[in-house]
Formats: sequence, structure tokens, C-alpha cells
Amino acid sequence: MTLHTTTPDRAAAPALLEKTPLERYVAPAQPSLVGLTRAELATVLAGIGVPPAQTKMRVQQLWHWLYVRGARRFDQMTSVSKELRATLAQHYTLARPEVVAEQVSTDGTRKWLLRLPGEHAGERPHEIETVYIPDTDRGTLCLSSQVGCTLNCAFCHTGTQRLVRNLTAGEIVGQIMVARDRLGDWPGGTPPTDGLVPREGARAVTNIVMMGMGEPLYNFEAVRDALLIAADGDGLGVSKRKITLSTSGVAPNIARAGAETGVMLAVSLHAVRDALRNELVPLNRKYPIEELLEACRAYPGLSNARRITFEYVMLKGVNDSLADAKALVKLLKGIPAKINLIPFNPWPGTTYECSDWEQIETFSEVIFNAGYAAPVRTPRGRDILGACGQLKSATEKLSARERMALRAMAMTD
Repeated sequence: MTLHTTTPDRAAAPALLEKTPLERYVAPAQPSLVGLTRAELATVLAGIGVPPAQTKMRVQQLWHWLYVRGARRFDQMTSVSKELRATLAQHYTLARPEVVAEQVSTDGTRKWLLRLPGEHAGERPHEIETVYIPDTDRGTLCLSSQVGCTLNCAFCHTGTQRLVRNLTAGEIVGQIMVARDRLGDWPGGTPPTDGLVPREGARAVTNIVMMGMGEPLYNFEAVRDALLIAADGDGLGVSKRKITLSTSGVAPNIARAGAETGVMLAVSLHAVRDALRNELVPLNRKYPIEELLEACRAYPGLSNARRITFEYVMLKGVNDSLADAKALVKLLKGIPAKINLIPFNPWPGTTYECSDWEQIETFSEVIFNAGYAAPVRTPRGRDILGACGQLKSATEKLSARERMALRAMAMTD
């Protein structure tokens, strides 16, 4: 029998892009099963000759070993026949992105530099950053959706990079798998002892935010498929109420995101006037504030129990006046929302400064008195450039020897 080992081509669907990525994903000779849906796993099994009568059972077995047990080798799948395991191993892998470097902040935040498998045209391999933010009652994983970014937001370190390419669903799910590997977050796993983790017996990864490198709604299909896998109750099992997709304002895809994912929405607003937002978030020139807020008001499932989070970075002398606070309240009238105030995280070369703490508190009080929650986000991971707006591969300028040393350290941790 001739075996056909193709996987579905997610890239075939048209994508809405602000800029064309420099490269496209090229799958390795042996693709990974990580990130495949049940339907795609069924296609894989059909391609290697599994009889249709066995497909449903085999899919369920693979799903369990992938997303419940976190298997990294086919020979760990003891409920799968040896013959099928051997055939799968000939044509596929269970590979995740490779950890090149790991940094642990003094506050317990972890940042991983991840190298993506596959071929590419550039001189350097494709790399992204993923951040884990632990607290006593939860652990939040911040995922990237693109290699680089297309938006060039003035205050964001990640935005200074060029957009190389979109991530696949497998590469997005792979970030979750890597985090759970490193945190001992699978059944029988051992958590690390060098950082804060949720209380004993709790899951290490309880929350997911699409707030890393890239604009999620410019890579819609892959992000959607990845988040549905993450939320599957028979697999990774992260509640949709604990998954947040953050966008800088790709208005046409906001309603679609709500309808097709059902996750929580966050919007990077940062200004109350188009002229200023055009400067801070250049995407505003294409989708101005009025159009963006109309899309937010139409977000499926929007209610007081499922509010939209509006992110607002506090920039000294730029957007932090009391007049700005009052205008923000007026702008969001009628939208079930909370406003997340983010102290600006400085990065090398920026011209912006963080607002004074007293000014941030006064700004927050104006919003709170108008009936909106206005928490001030506690900066996390600043010492490892893992905080909001800081993600950018710090290894780009390292020598080959330094990169090899970082890789060796990550492998021995």
C-alpha cells in the first residue's frame, strides 16, 4: 500500500495582512502532530493506511497522549499499537519549538526564546519569545502569533522588528506545550524550584493571553485553531473565560474572533484621539477609533460578565492627563468594559517615559469613579525584558559562541 503523509495546508486560506510577511512557513520533512485538530489527525491516519473503522478511536488516543499526557515520543503512547507507533514515527514527530534560552526574573516571571522547526530563506533561524507570569492563584502564559510584528507601535519594543512570517497553529500550541514541559505541568511532572508557581496541586498554566509578538488578528485562522485546541475540555482544557485575545484594532476581524473562538477580547487603545493614536498605533490610520469601537460594541457575547478589556499604556506627558481620563470614560460609554492601565516599560532606545505613579493613580481614580474597573497592571519581568511591550529577541546581536552557550544552558536546566 502506498502511504500518503500530507497534512492539511492551513496557509491556503486567504489572510488579511497589513504587510506581506517576508517569508512563508515551510514544513520540515517530518511534520509535527502538535497543533493538529481532530479532523486533521484523522487525515493523517487515513494517509498512513489506518482503516476508517479505527479512525475515531485512534484519533482519540493520539489526542489524549498529545494534549492530556504531553507525550514527546511515540513510544510513550502505550495504548497505541506498536505497529502504528512505528509507522507514525517514520513520517511524523511530536516536536515542539526548541528552547534556545530561558531567563527567570526576580519576580518569578520566565521568558523563553524559542527556535521554530522548518526550513527558511533567511540566514538566522526563526525565533520567538514566550513569557510565563506566575502568581499565587494562577499562571498566565503570554503567546506570540507572528515572527516579528507588522504594526510598528511607537511605544512597543516588539514593533521595531520586521514581520518575518505568521506562526502556524502548531507553533502557537507548541508554545503551550513547551511551557508545560518546562513547568512540569503534565501528570506526574515536577515543577521548577527557582520561581513562584501557583499553589501546590494547581495547574501551572491556568490562563492564556495572545499578547506576545505579532498581531493575532492578522494571523486569524492559525490563532483561532490554536485557541480552540487550547480550550478543548478533553485536552489542554484552558477555559475560554481564561483565554484573552489582544488586538491593536483589526476591526473587521473582531466580530469574527468572538463568533469563532468565544474567548475574551482585549483592545490596545492607548489614546482617546485619532491624531495621537495614529502616532502611537499606526494601524489607527486604517481603522480609526470610531470604527474600532463600533466593532467592539458588536462583539458576540458581550455583557457585564464578559467585558472587553481596554489596554492603556501610561506615557508621561503624552496620554496621561485628567482630560484624557475623562475623554476615555466618555468614549467607552455603553460598552461593558474594564480599563487596564499599563505603566510604560522602558526599553533601549525609546523616547517615551512612564507616567509618574501619582498621576497613574489619579487617572485610575477618574475612571473608577465613572463606574469602570481601572486596575493598574503590576509590571512583571522588567529585568529580563519580559514585560508588556518589551518582547524582542535579545539574541539577534549575539555571536555564534554566545548563542551556543545560551542553548547549552537551556538544555541542561
